Amino acid sequence: MKRSLMYFFGGSLALLSCSQDDDSASEPNLPPVETSAPNTTYKPAFEGQTRISGVMTPANAYKATVITSELTSPWGVTALPDGRLLVTEKAGRLRIVTAAGAVSAPITGIPAVNPAGQGGLLGLCLDPNFASNRMIYWSFSEAISGGNVTAIGKGRLADNEQSIEGATVIYRALPAYSGNLHYGGRVVFDRTGNLVVSTGERSDLQTRPQAQVASSALGKVIRITKDGQPAPGNPTFAQAGARPELYSIGHRNPQGLAIHPTTGDVWQGEHGPKGGDEINRLQAGANYGWPTITYGVEYTGPAIGAGIQQQEGLEQPVYYWDPVVSPSGMTFYTSDRISGWRNNLFIGALSGQHIVRLVIDNNKVVGEERLLASEGQRFRDITQGSDGALYAVTDQGRLYRIDRP
Repeated sequence: MKRSLMYFFGGSLALLSCSQDDDSASEPNLPPVETSAPNTTYKPAFEGQTRISGVMTPANAYKATVITSELTSPWGVTALPDGRLLVTEKAGRLRIVTAAGAVSAPITGIPAVNPAGQGGLLGLCLDPNFASNRMIYWSFSEAISGGNVTAIGKGRLADNEQSIEGATVIYRALPAYSGNLHYGGRVVFDRTGNLVVSTGERSDLQTRPQAQVASSALGKVIRITKDGQPAPGNPTFAQAGARPELYSIGHRNPQGLAIHPTTGDVWQGEHGPKGGDEINRLQAGANYGWPTITYGVEYTGPAIGAGIQQQEGLEQPVYYWDPVVSPSGMTFYTSDRISGWRNNLFIGALSGQHIVRLVIDNNKVVGEERLLASEGQRFRDITQGSDGALYAVTDQGRLYRIDRP
């Protein structure tokens, strides 16, 4: 199934973006895209940390096409070198989708996942040497003794593309917990050839404090080798029993990871509670505060902890949302196919039901746009294809191509 959608914006609005990495940059001057009242009276730590000026892509600059609607709860998408897409489905299936929208039969050989709640077969990435070794890596929720864990698997895509050969689990984020929420679930390669993995703090009040505990792998960003060992050069945390695989701590439910195309920095997105969704630029060894500081409150309304948003030694998000948009998978756009988008950050928004476009200058957000907001879709992941287009999957089963007309 294919469906083309042209997005037009009336009036004299021009392309407005601002990034020193963007060769068509200009100052944004539109009102913020968020018009709903916030859930709190909390104040940002610095100007532009939330509700930044809006930007708008010109009327005929891009086209969104539904390549297929035949997926079932897709969670992760990544591009194969030949232009096809490799897609995970939450229930534990891995599929290939062609540019024409043909969906393969499930690829066998993936270890069993626990798809209950927010679990399942989650994010995935290709080995940097995929063209020669055909290795892929994926995050999934695994039932083990004592409960469930966020796990990382790897295996070789068979030459006939019908199975994964030699699938093994190379890492498990311990301790296990019997809940089925907040797995995190993204995995990407950094520029050193090591894997960066996001794990959630598993949501419940009894596990939430583990985001601050360096002897636990919950609520963390992890950096490991292709074999699942702590990566060389990882930071050292002062807490007793600190895990050597930790890269940063103090995270809630991080479902977004992306590598900045010019700096190589790891950027991360995570779900806040009621308010306080975050975008962070990760620094090795840093503490991002959850649940000690947050720009959100409990879903029932009370403040979280002491109700503070800043504390010495705890990092501030580059950007946050209140009310939430529920940021999931994200990617930096490196193509010149759509003017003004180069090096912008694109994020799938679940409850927000749109794709966020953030314009970034000197590690600060200077403009925000909402794309495909009329589609009524929960955007779960987004990636750039080998053709330079963006591809996004939704919980409702769609795969979109977003490209110039």
